[in-house]
Amino acid sequence: MGPSILVAIVIIVVAVIVLAKWVRIVPQGWEWTVERFGKYTNTLSPGLHFLVPFIYAIGRKMNMMEQVLTVPSQDVITKDNAVVRVDGVVFYQVLEASKAAYEVANLEQATLALVMTNIRTVLGSMDLDESLSKRDEINARLLKVVDEATHPWGVKVNRIEIKDIAPPKDLVDAMARQMKAEREKRANILEAEGFKQAAILKADGEKQSTILAAEGKKEAAYREAEARERLAAAEAKATELVSQAISAGNLNAINYFVATKYVEALKAMADSPNQKMLMLPFEASGILSSMAGIAEIGKEVLAKNSAAPTAR
Repeated sequence: MGPSILVAIVIIVVAVIVLAKWVRIVPQGWEWTVERFGKYTNTLSPGLHFLVPFIYAIGRKMNMMEQVLTVPSQDVITKDNAVVRVDGVVFYQVLEASKAAYEVANLEQATLALVMTNIRTVLGSMDLDESLSKRDEINARLLKVVDEATHPWGVKVNRIEIKDIAPPKDLVDAMARQMKAEREKRANILEAEGFKQAAILKADGEKQSTILAAEGKKEAAYREAEARERLAAAEAKATELVSQAISAGNLNAINYFVATKYVEALKAMADSPNQKMLMLPFEASGILSSMAGIAEIGKEVLAKNSAAPTAR
């Protein structure tokens, strides 16, 4: 190989290097920083760019797409001294390439350290029950704190999600026993409430039954009293009529009155439940004969009253 060929090869190599440093193509989703003698000058957006070789150079190539950062598991002590194991994910995006490139040495490591530190801070201010039941509140508090802290780096933290909060096994067993005890307690309370309601309903039913029975007796007594009152009124009226007849000198009325009372007394004696044999007094036949005589007199009077209009 002659000197001329060697010089030509060197020139070609230098030309390729110069061309490569002169023409820059930034892919979509990325931004490149430009440095002049090691000092930041500007940022190249996606597309074709030309740089003066050996004076301007590409500094940092920043990914501008949203990225996912996995937060490794770590042990965290809660407010009530329970140790839980926590992990999560962070979604963030670089908004200003120059700040992300020059304001922090290692963006991912710094963001990860910031998130892990604030996870311990947030969960340390809660007790175990709150940390297990308020996952959304934890995520919101972490997002607010971390987003404010990374803002000077030109980074926007879009979302932080706690994937898992795992208590130790003995604590999980204790929580399971507690949950079982709570369920048994609720079951016993519900069963007792059922018995209580049944007893109340039964007592109320007995009360209503007693009230209705008393009202029935009251109504029956009222009607019975009313019947006795009407009967007494009728008897009083009959007695009055008989008294008027007696006052007028009607002996049949006297006999009728005495015979009626006598028959009623005999009837009461005959209706007695312990009475197996009825003894009639000697004069009973006479009285009954008197009643028969009274009936005959009545018939005669009625016959006279019926015959009188015919004679006219």
